[in-house]
Amino acid sequence: MAEDPLERIEREEREKKERNNGLKTSVIVLAAVAIALGCAFAYTFMKNRGIVRELETDKAALTEQVLAFRDSISTVNSKYDDINAQLDTSREQVNLLIEKLSKTEATNRAQMRRYEKELGTLRSIMKGYIVQIDSLNTLNKRLTADAAQARKEAAEARQANESLTLEMEGYKKQVSAGKTLKARGLLLQGHTAGGKATDRHSRVRYLTTELSLIANDIAEKGPVKIYVRIKDPDEVVLLNGSSSSFTLGGETVQASAEREIDYQGEEVDVTIYMNDVEEYVKGIYTAEVYTSKGLLGKTDLILR
Repeated sequence: MAEDPLERIEREEREKKERNNGLKTSVIVLAAVAIALGCAFAYTFMKNRGIVRELETDKAALTEQVLAFRDSISTVNSKYDDINAQLDTSREQVNLLIEKLSKTEATNRAQMRRYEKELGTLRSIMKGYIVQIDSLNTLNKRLTADAAQARKEAAEARQANESLTLEMEGYKKQVSAGKTLKARGLLLQGHTAGGKATDRHSRVRYLTTELSLIANDIAEKGPVKIYVRIKDPDEVVLLNGSSSSFTLGGETVQASAEREIDYQGEEVDVTIYMNDVEEYVKGIYTAEVYTSKGLLGKTDLILR
């Protein structure tokens, strides 16, 4: 049976209306999804932007702390050469930290945390130096005060003949002790093949032991042999083709190197070379310096 024309027209209009309604619904849904995605993107962008700003602020604060620390330690100094050398090393490490900070992105959180720990370590080391300097200064003041008191007591003792005799005997002992050579400024250093100082074990080609024999008018004049015993991290004395031996406490001991100087009572700077060692390892090396009369002093070198 043929469909009535009016019913067909009504049916087609209904179907067209339904299609239009479906299309509108789809457009509305897609628009809502687009708006939601846009909002989510905007939120994420703003959040990330805020995090980056916060990280940049943290980096700036850390940089300011390192710069302030560098300024605070620039005025630290002492009367002692070995401590001053250690202070110079710490200052170099601070300058290196500043350089690394400037080249690192603020978003590298792990690296920033490592830099914070490194700054904390440098601060602890510097506190140790300051405590050591204060202790040595206090000791020097105490010794100065003790010396002044001793001179006063000696002056009073000279009033009696018996005290004078005892005092003269004491002076004889002091003169004998005063004839003993003494050294200062002991320093053990590693050097590259080109002669540049280094503390990296892989670059060390030879070692030098430096010291100064203090001026002493009453010490014996003439040739003096200075021996150095350099021990590696395993406490083994380093030896090479130029190694020698000397008598210490009635026993013959080996020396890593030696040098003879002409001592005439004036201060003398001495450098002793240790060559021809095949390789150096990480750890603490110790140099003990002697004359035939006994120990002049010892010092350490840390190779990394």
